[in-house]
Amino acid sequence: MASACTSATASPGQSKPGLRERKKIKTRQAIRRAAFRLFAAQGYDATPTERIAEAAEVSPSTVFRYFPAKEDIVLTDEYNALLADGIRARPAGEPFAETLRHVTVGIMRDISATDRDELVQRIRLIRDIPAVRGRTAELTARHIDTISTALAERTGRPADDLGIRVISAAALAALQEAMLRWAEESREASPEELIHRSMDVLAGGLTL
Repeated sequence: MASACTSATASPGQSKPGLRERKKIKTRQAIRRAAFRLFAAQGYDATPTERIAEAAEVSPSTVFRYFPAKEDIVLTDEYNALLADGIRARPAGEPFAETLRHVTVGIMRDISATDRDELVQRIRLIRDIPAVRGRTAELTARHIDTISTALAERTGRPADDLGIRVISAAALAALQEAMLRWAEESREASPEELIHRSMDVLAGGLTL
């Protein structure tokens, strides 16, 4: 998703992450949250990575280990792994738009108010900062790969099947548009409602 729950809890059916992985998640969260506080206070371009490291109480090398570029602090999250796991857990014969609707609305409902505020900030940075927006294209390709792999496992088709790739790309684009609309100042609807509307378009065969 353009950008899910950033806690260290496991998805249904999965074992909880070990101590080492929980520490990694906690460190990533600390870096991200320090960065977002600084971005809000002084702007993205005026916030060097060294200042983020100081605010997160880690070394600059630790920041770069988790996030090779400053843009990755904004763009990297646990959402797509949760999305892929959710797709795998749904019934194989379920229409994909319904699967995506169920999984993404479930993820949004599990996000705390604090994490929702952070998600809005992230989406606005993607929209407003050229460097972040440019980096998005590269990561979007990876997200399509993740969704395609999960969908391929469910259908028995190869992950590079054209139909799988087209459906994955369309689904991701629909979710991104829903999240961008939600992050607008007008807040015309909840993210859950916007996801439902987006999935209705997909389920209707992209008709208007």
